[in-house]
Amino acid sequence: MNKIQMFNAGDEVGLFRRLGFNAVFYAEVISGPRMPNLMYMTTFENKASRDEHWNAFREDAQWKILSKEEQYQHNVSKIDIYFLHPTSYSDL
Repeated sequence: MNKIQMFNAGDEVGLFRRLGFNAVFYAEVISGPRMPNLMYMTTFENKASRDEHWNAFREDAQWKILSKEEQYQHNVSKIDIYFLHPTSYSDL
């Protein structure tokens, strides 16, 4: 799957790091009905912060160049987004 290649070799991970996407994990799904599949979890202070980070990502010059490379065209067919919140018994 070239989205994984884009994420690693294309340095989308580095872009996330530079823009302050607090990563919990980045992973390639190895089992299940929807493969190949890239999965990651990032954390933000709140939804407004999350939206600001994603807007910065979409406007970033490195992302605009990377996303226009022919080899990476049409490499996302579905995106699932889940917003998780700490419970009352969470450490945070």
